[in-house]
Amino acid sequence: MTAGFGGADAELRAGRTPERPGPGPTPEALLRALDLTVGRRIRGLLPGEYRAHDLGGGTELAQVRPYEPGDDIRRMDWNVTARTSVPHVRVHVPERALTAWLLLDVSPSMTFGTADRRKADVAEGVAVAIGHLATQRGNRLGVVTFGGTRDRRLPPAAGRMGLLGLLHAARVERVEEGTGATTPAGALRIANAAAPRGGLVVIVSDFRGPRDWLLPLAAVAARHHVLAIEVDDPRESELTDVGELTLIDAETGREVRVDTSSARLRDRFSAAARAERASLATELRRVGVDHLVLSTAGSWLRTLAGELRTRGLRS
Repeated sequence: MTAGFGGADAELRAGRTPERPGPGPTPEALLRALDLTVGRRIRGLLPGEYRAHDLGGGTELAQVRPYEPGDDIRRMDWNVTARTSVPHVRVHVPERALTAWLLLDVSPSMTFGTADRRKADVAEGVAVAIGHLATQRGNRLGVVTFGGTRDRRLPPAAGRMGLLGLLHAARVERVEEGTGATTPAGALRIANAAAPRGGLVVIVSDFRGPRDWLLPLAAVAARHHVLAIEVDDPRESELTDVGELTLIDAETGREVRVDTSSARLRDRFSAAARAERASLATELRRVGVDHLVLSTAGSWLRTLAGELRTRGLRS
């Protein structure tokens, strides 16, 4: 585990309660595996392999040309200058740092959790793990939260500053009433407009509610590498036989009274939930994004590392 993530890990553990347990254990071995396997794929987009089209200060030589007033004296090629008796400078192909954007769902439905932790806690841990990888080697991370009443937009920052800003944005402490200040579609449009072409965009959400964000997502996927990480809870796809229940949609506040003692109702609920999630997966594949599913039960970090190691990121 690198020092950068170690400091973030300490922040993740601070101020937790049974109601808001946070992402949970982040074993060093799993973090190292995530760094090695996923980092290798991400670094395919990073400096040395991701170059601008203009000339500037990189490591690969583009040309040697005569000195012109205003040129940086540190770029003088003394060998050519001595050989020709005319001052020459070296011009390199520039290396550009990757700008990644993290789009984080902080809507009321993310505070739901019936297993080891809330969906918001899993999302927070995923955000910091991905952010750790995306802020290395001078690369920058920008953050947009959506679904909350006071959403945050953090401009791209590198290293520890990027991670600390992410920690502040990722933590969902309470449910706030009202309509989200930023919609998922709005967050996608912000990232698409701000990120240079060929960057990395990661969206972490439960993807509940209307799918009016599909068209903006397709537009982002046409210009960037997109990873959609879905967070769900076991109780969202199955009902337990506990008699009559009042189910409340956290996003809309709508209430429905159901009798969970009915086996037919439980079967219909499970079938509808599976069909709805299968439809989501199909839509995400159709627009060309990588899609991973993490649960509030068990080790989200182990699943994340395993899934990304197996699949990698779409080339």
